Amino acid sequence: MRLTDKFRPTRLVRRFVPGGPYAGYAAHGTGFSGTPLAEPLKRIGSLEVRLARNAREVRLAQALRYRVFYREMSAQAGATGKLWRRDIDGFDSICDHLLVIDHEPDPALFRGMRRKRKPAVVGTYRLLRQEVAEQFGGFYTAGEYEIDALVARHRPKRFLELGRSCVLKEYRNKRTVELLWAGNWAYVQHHEIDVMIGCASLEGIEPRKLSLPLSFLHHHAAAPEEWRIRALPSRYVPMNRMGPEQIDTRAALNELPPLIKGYLRLGAYIGDGAVVDHQFGTTDVCIVLPVSAINPRYSRYYGHFGAPKERLAS
Repeated sequence: MRLTDKFRPTRLVRRFVPGGPYAGYAAHGTGFSGTPLAEPLKRIGSLEVRLARNAREVRLAQALRYRVFYREMSAQAGATGKLWRRDIDGFDSICDHLLVIDHEPDPALFRGMRRKRKPAVVGTYRLLRQEVAEQFGGFYTAGEYEIDALVARHRPKRFLELGRSCVLKEYRNKRTVELLWAGNWAYVQHHEIDVMIGCASLEGIEPRKLSLPLSFLHHHAAAPEEWRIRALPSRYVPMNRMGPEQIDTRAALNELPPLIKGYLRLGAYIGDGAVVDHQFGTTDVCIVLPVSAINPRYSRYYGHFGAPKERLAS
């Protein structure tokens, strides 16, 4: 090792900042999963989906998020993110991290893989269960939506927050999405989750330019009163920007990101009000997906929803 490498800023920070930005996760080995899930959760060809096992694998997920959110998209990195070249926040240390791993990746797609091909993280989801969130100050979504009121109305139902979903550009296909959802569903079954929640994003921070998709979601996917969740008053952006008679359904669906369309197909509801996220350059909506509302048509299509726990664990 060269002397200049030994004293690189990132190496010094890793050594002298207590624990670094992933100390909580490293201390718990496999996050906060409790009883481990059988691994892999599912495999298709060279791709498998499973939970991150250690802090190193969490760092790989953070690096993928940085590559997608900050380099490919329009998110604005803070000093910590730029220093580490990873998407990092305080929730990472208390979440479980679902990974799609390619065991035979194209070395040209990854730095440091020119000589020897090795497994690469190509997709990820961040998972935060209610009992863990309540121990450590709440859900990430609470920074945008009044989630505490929704959870309180539905006790003792168990909530799971899905977040930071991203897939490397070259892997955005049916196989990778199927693996992510197979992993999510195995996790839901294992922990007996009743409701999935989280924020999903439309690119752009000017809601008037997103009037068509926002209005479509307001008129056609709004949560019923039982599952209604509202954006925080200080961040509330109206979604009812066009009358239902003005909406071109086909055009609106074309403007919706694939992730949001996927949630809707499964049976998800959309909360009341959007939120502009200036750091990520997006306009967010809140997804509420009760397990009981999952569309049976897509249960059969995916072949995972409703499967017995013993099948998912095998």
